[in-house]
Amino acid sequence: MTDTRFDLFGNDVAARFATRFAGAARVVAQSPLPPATAELVSLRASQINGCGFCTDMHTTEATAAGESAVRLHLVAAWRDATVFTEAERAALALAEEGTRLADAHTGVSDATWARVREHYDDDQVAALLCLVALINAANRLNVIARTPAGSYRPGMFAAAQQ
Repeated sequence: MTDTRFDLFGNDVAARFATRFAGAARVVAQSPLPPATAELVSLRASQINGCGFCTDMHTTEATAAGESAVRLHLVAAWRDATVFTEAERAALALAEEGTRLADAHTGVSDATWARVREHYDDDQVAALLCLVALINAANRLNVIARTPAGSYRPGMFAAAQQ
């Protein structure tokens, strides 16, 4: 286990930033994007980025919302799993390609974009794009600060999102 480098939750500047960040997250949460899809996307990006804190948070929140353990365990292998809808697969592909921008060199492929547009309306697409940007930013903050995983409780940040 590594030691926390910086307590993002105990610093005034970081706390003020987190309040605004939570406001942006609230916009996504209040969108027509299915909450289960949002949690799966957030979980997958967090896995790719190696963010233990966010992986803990999104697994915990998804479980509390009734998501099955099977689906959560298979997010990392979604291409080979039969438990995701075609719409969820499109969102997970977008999350992966949007997270691995430097790896792909081309960003999100036209094929993935077409699949997303096939399953989601404009407001849902906007929410997906904002969600991918937000979760990647959260991952980077927590990975850099080495925020530890394992102590997240369901609804821990709910008050900040109201």
